[in-house]
Amino acid sequence: MSHQNEHIDALLQSCRVGKSSAQMEVYNRYYKAMYNTAFRIVKDSAEAEDVMQESFLNAFTKLHTFKGDVTFGAWLKRIVINNSIYHYKKQQKSKAVDLDNVMYKVEDNDGVDLDHNGYTELKAQKVMETMKSLKDNYRVSLTLHLIDGYDYEEISEIMNISYANCRTTISRAKESLRKKLTVNV
Repeated sequence: MSHQNEHIDALLQSCRVGKSSAQMEVYNRYYKAMYNTAFRIVKDSAEAEDVMQESFLNAFTKLHTFKGDVTFGAWLKRIVINNSIYHYKKQQKSKAVDLDNVMYKVEDNDGVDLDHNGYTELKAQKVMETMKSLKDNYRVSLTLHLIDGYDYEEISEIMNISYANCRTTISRAKESLRKKLTVNV
């Protein structure tokens, strides 16, 4: 077991007995990654912040259920993803606007001399911006698969769909993204 794993285990043990300094240290270690995960799903900074905070509260109150089968970070990320999906669906029910019609475009950088890294970063930014315009289930499934690294089985469980439906959804999402990217070139 690595030194870092031993340290997180000791921190989690302190968290279990309610030591607030240990909880703060765990929070400081994970909050940026958990915020980014929530933000990619809910697409709103304030909402992502709320989801992240709620997820940490859930994790600390349910820490006794953490068995250590996976890393603490993976366990926490699963809580964040589940809360994000729940909040996003709740948010969509209260909105009457069809988000599928909204297109986000990356500004055209005419006249700007980009180095190779700048060009690669611009392409990545364009992909991320274009993903925002995908149907909700496409955007969420692609985010979980391509960015968060979940496999089809995990995504089907998270999204509460069949394995076959998950593979089909991701395949169609990739094709939709490809088409939108070629139209925007």
